Amino acid sequence: MTESRIAFATCAKLAEGFEDDREAARLLGAEFVVWDDPEVDWSRFDLVVIRSVWDYTIQRDAFVAWVRSLGDRVANQADLIAFNSDKAYLGALGVPTVPTTYVVPGGEAPRLRGEVVVKPTVSAGGRDTGRFDPDHHDEARGLIAQINDSGRVAMVQPYVEGVDAQGETAVVFVGGELSHVLHKKPVLREQGTQPLLDPDDPSSPAAVMHDDDLVTVSEAPPEFLDLAASAHDQLAARFGMPLYLRVDMVPGPAGPVVMELEAVEPCLYLDLVPGAAERFADAVRTRLTR
Repeated sequence: MTESRIAFATCAKLAEGFEDDREAARLLGAEFVVWDDPEVDWSRFDLVVIRSVWDYTIQRDAFVAWVRSLGDRVANQADLIAFNSDKAYLGALGVPTVPTTYVVPGGEAPRLRGEVVVKPTVSAGGRDTGRFDPDHHDEARGLIAQINDSGRVAMVQPYVEGVDAQGETAVVFVGGELSHVLHKKPVLREQGTQPLLDPDDPSSPAAVMHDDDLVTVSEAPPEFLDLAASAHDQLAARFGMPLYLRVDMVPGPAGPVVMELEAVEPCLYLDLVPGAAERFADAVRTRLTR
């Protein structure tokens, strides 16, 4: 039997792949391949697994078109990636989420009350994202205008106070099963827009995302696990079973709420959890047998 050829799609800055994915790639004999390299013949792969494509947000339309061109040889599924790559999906979920107002280019910004978070609907790594209390609302309006002036949709959310004390909880599903739970320290720690690791790079993440102790292995209370499972099952029913999904949640005033669903290119922190890379590799092998 011919061995399947597997690509882990990455970006040009990480042509050798992100370190978190390397053990799973080794177990599968997968190649790291830059997603927008025009010289690549994608038809030679039996499966393309979307991984560290962290520059896709600056050319989302081209990225989604490329994913769709792969047909059923891509994971996650193309329709799921198209849906999840624009955070407007939060308004279409049937689970509790952080309340969100969307401001389209040319639209009127909402009246800001209390402490708010502003970010684009197409973003990753904390780029163009900020936290603003009432003393900094002018800066918030400036960020909304900056996002809109670039042709993007801005989203405005109340800052969830429980994050300061409890951080974020992320539940990772692999192959339809709960794999592991993570805890993330608060990311938006100061007022204003997040400083970037490399201000000259339009795809640079926020500097805080590279803190060594930002994410640790954890456990989750039953209500967080139930919410994560509901979100996962909803996506599975609509798009088919995801190969992987990370559900990021925060403590809301009446219980946990989903902050984001990550089905495109999340770091899954496989290297933090014994057996996680093996579970991921097994899920990829199962996906190939469908």
